[in-house]
Amino acid sequence: MFKQRVVFVHGVGSFGAAAWPKQHGMALSYDALFLRRHGFDAAAEPLESDFAADAAIVLGSLADDRSGAAGGHVVAHSQGAISAMMAAVERPDLVRSLTLVEPACFSLTAELPATAAHRALMQPLFDVRHHLSDDDFEREFVRRAFAAHAPGRGTAPDTAEARSAARRLRLQAPSWEAPLQIVPGVPTLVLTGGWEPLYEEIAGYLRETGALHRVAAGGHRPQDSPEGDRIIRSFVADASRHRHADAS
Repeated sequence: MFKQRVVFVHGVGSFGAAAWPKQHGMALSYDALFLRRHGFDAAAEPLESDFAADAAIVLGSLADDRSGAAGGHVVAHSQGAISAMMAAVERPDLVRSLTLVEPACFSLTAELPATAAHRALMQPLFDVRHHLSDDDFEREFVRRAFAAHAPGRGTAPDTAEARSAARRLRLQAPSWEAPLQIVPGVPTLVLTGGWEPLYEEIAGYLRETGALHRVAAGGHRPQDSPEGDRIIRSFVADASRHRHADAS
């Protein structure tokens, strides 16, 4: 019996399989692919982010699985949710379910209060990002985005990997510029950490459009908690069973 495909799309920090440590075991039951978004390559220089290129990577991973079938389930975190949603809008026939973990889909909620406040705080930094060093941008980004929740969070160690991560962060376009639309007819789960009104606001908006919303501990990475991992696995399993039943 063939395994249904599950595609994992990372956010800004770690990428590939390293971004999903609790979900590695899903490869026992699914044809699991842990993607690397555009510009995320440990052996190459970071590149400017590209929403369309990221969506194309997601769609390419769904074009056919090892059984010869097409489509699969998509699990995406933070900025990775942008390309996941774009792919699902372009080819909803390929996306069997959509799991969005702390989705940074700010363009959907641009007029809502928490998102508007976040943009007002971060826009001036993004306006000058090409005039700042990687370290200065990363330091100010962390201060603005996380200081209220993690005041002790410091600068990353001075290693080649940390320097590449800082460069990659500075090269990411602001999430509120993404050309997002609501995904039609795709079963969707939104998982948040319950720590930040910004992400709860996005989850509430998506819930109003038909998504299922669940909360698990873990801050911006609830997928790393036992409960968050259980929620993801349960949702994908349910969607897989419904897909199998529909195909029977």
